[in-house]
Amino acid sequence: DRLAALSAIQSHQGVNPRGVEEADVFAVHQQGGFYCVEVFFFRTGQNWGNRAYFPKADRSHGPGEVLSAFLAQFYDDRPPPRLILVSHPIEDAELLAAALSTKSGRKIEVSLPQRGEKKDLVDHALANAREALGRKLAETSSQQNLLRQLAETFALPRPPRRIEVYDNSHIQGSNAVGAMIVAGPEGFRKSQYRKFNIRSAELVPGDDFAMMREVLERRFKRLLAEAPREGNGEQEAPLVVSPIEAPPGPAQPDRVEGGEPDEHEESPWPDLVLIDGGQGQLSAARETLAGLGVQVPLAAIAKGPDRDAGRETFFLPGRDSFKLPPRDPVLYFVERLRDEAHRFAIGSHRARRKRDLREAGLQEIAGIGPSRKRALLHHFGTLKAIERAAVTDLMQVDGI
Repeated sequence: DRLAALSAIQSHQGVNPRGVEEADVFAVHQQGGFYCVEVFFFRTGQNWGNRAYFPKADRSHGPGEVLSAFLAQFYDDRPPPRLILVSHPIEDAELLAAALSTKSGRKIEVSLPQRGEKKDLVDHALANAREALGRKLAETSSQQNLLRQLAETFALPRPPRRIEVYDNSHIQGSNAVGAMIVAGPEGFRKSQYRKFNIRSAELVPGDDFAMMREVLERRFKRLLAEAPREGNGEQEAPLVVSPIEAPPGPAQPDRVEGGEPDEHEESPWPDLVLIDGGQGQLSAARETLAGLGVQVPLAAIAKGPDRDAGRETFFLPGRDSFKLPPRDPVLYFVERLRDEAHRFAIGSHRARRKRDLREAGLQEIAGIGPSRKRALLHHFGTLKAIERAAVTDLMQVDGI
């Protein structure tokens, strides 16, 4: 299939049009109750990238309705081009064009081409939408199988729709950061990742158990306040969820490391909480959640001897620890979750450490507080530039 697709692409590449200077092309494809909106971006007569979105919509809505709602939200926070080409007729095309024209201060046209080069561009986008949705459905099916196997392995009542994985990162207790990643049937939900700068002044440097307690306490206290469980009834699914990532623009065609649209109809409470660690981390997590009156399925994954992947040990409350066979798909799946949490935690820690290192030199100078520190960095740009500055240059900064 991939070879056939590559052959088709190489044999006909009508994606750099001669008669279209500036346009966005939208094509929507519907299959099995799922939708894919493929967007192509054309600027200066060239294809500057494309992106597939998978909005949530009720099965009863037609492609034109979904596309109409999608367009209104798509341009809510970004400038539209002069021409917008669509694959299906939308009822409020004239109203949408007038609204976008008023917002941008220039005439915007929303068009459903019937022939010629513009129709070819829409057909090309539609073919991409069909391919993208087919791949998405295949991946979702595989992911559902993994989640069913995960539920069996961890004795969960049903396949989890929301998995939260927690990890900490620090160097001898400094710049400590806790991280939470979220995964579900559609894969990683990067828009819902959270980092926690460890705040406790009483925490002993390097105390991983205390860090885990603080992270879980802050996370679930907020969840209790924002979405108490007795109020978590089923909500009516919205017509469409607006894309959470900006489209690839002129400077970065299709390079967005994006998550999927949030599933508003779904409970924000996790069906499984995974902790990176062993029995100690699991006990700390259980005590913290019990103190808050929270009950969620918990599991901890400890690295194998010599930190070898494939030899991890799993700890669950009320069960003996166990290992999974090295080639078990569930083991590989959980390793991916754990590694993603570790990557996110390490990245957050490094960003915080880099910022602190940059500002450390100023913090050692008496009389330089947060306001003057910001003013100096804003004026000179870097710590090195401040170090090299003459007295007269320093005196030009407000407050110095």
